[in-house]
Amino acid sequence: MKNRCKKLYVLLFILCSTVSPVFSQYTIRLRLLSQPSAHAEDTIFAAGNFNNWQPGKIEQGFLKDGGYLSLQIKQLPAGIYEFKCTRGNWQKTESTISGVDIDNRLIKLSSDTTIDISIAAWKDDFFLAPKLHTASPNVQIIDTAFAMPQLGSKRRICIYLPPGYASSHKHYPVMYLHDGQNIFDEYTAAYGEWGVDECLDSLTKKRVPPCIVVGIDNGPERMREYNPYEFKEFGKGAGNEYADFLVQTLKPFIDKHYRTKPSKETTIIAGSSMGGLISYYAMLKYPKVFGNGGIFSPAFWTANGIKNLTDSTGSRLTGKLFFYMGALEGDAYLNDMNDIVQKLSKKSSAMIYMVIDPDGHHNEQAWRKWFAGFYKWIMADGFNNVIELDK
Repeated sequence: MKNRCKKLYVLLFILCSTVSPVFSQYTIRLRLLSQPSAHAEDTIFAAGNFNNWQPGKIEQGFLKDGGYLSLQIKQLPAGIYEFKCTRGNWQKTESTISGVDIDNRLIKLSSDTTIDISIAAWKDDFFLAPKLHTASPNVQIIDTAFAMPQLGSKRRICIYLPPGYASSHKHYPVMYLHDGQNIFDEYTAAYGEWGVDECLDSLTKKRVPPCIVVGIDNGPERMREYNPYEFKEFGKGAGNEYADFLVQTLKPFIDKHYRTKPSKETTIIAGSSMGGLISYYAMLKYPKVFGNGGIFSPAFWTANGIKNLTDSTGSRLTGKLFFYMGALEGDAYLNDMNDIVQKLSKKSSAMIYMVIDPDGHHNEQAWRKWFAGFYKWIMADGFNNVIELDK
């Protein structure tokens, strides 16, 4: 075991050493050469990782500049930036001429840069065929309005039961996943689903140990509920209460009504972006409840206190943590995650695996790509199986 822990730490060091801060600041100038005439009078915005993906932030609105519309984004450090154009919200985003979502536009910034862009079409001008349900038969809805007394709210809760659950008497590990709309069903996923149910159905056939998965839908206060700290753009965080809900209300319900293995060693928590942040926070607050975590593209930039909390409580973590981020998400976000992982690796005896995908973006497709690898690593050894992570 000692040799394996050392191997993981070396991998962590090599990956982290590739991320370094850059102090020079530059300006991006976006120049809009053409757009559909149907909405020519609407204000156009740029939403990207330079403004926390806010689709209608007034400071990122295009203004008339001679014969064009243009936008200047100043004081950016060198790095990789992604963005899309919108007309103020995510329902009104640019698309291809046939109405299909475009990939995020990409800028590798190393000097003052001017980018000429053309918008082919707007997605809301197209009739969208009804989406189909894709959840497997192993997914059930526990409740469409499960009470969250700590938050004074209600939420839909779904559960994935492993193949053969109904015909066996086995007990299973449990994984708690945030943003439940995005994990099982294309019908409820706004930007594509993770395909967790299909992934686990397939892995079970390959003799990877199965588990129960509980999906908790997000709500209109997602940015607050998944943040334990106050953030100027979203207000006072409610992440502390959300973590209490998971431990004091939801987990006892699941353990009572389903055949679970309730110990920390067999309890997993995972999520992406803000869901990655709250997963990590919940592990720090409840180290005797959550023994394993999947922290995908964590939004540590919204949580000023998370570094201090890692310093003060990180030594209590003894399980396994999988950190993921795509290199194309931006150096600032990579550095934030790197700082946390480095602190935690010094404070804690937990096993840590960090992946930086050079082609990875901040989206469901990237998290879906890495879910199987995360799951197999989490289920290795501690669940009486040795499974190699895919490269």
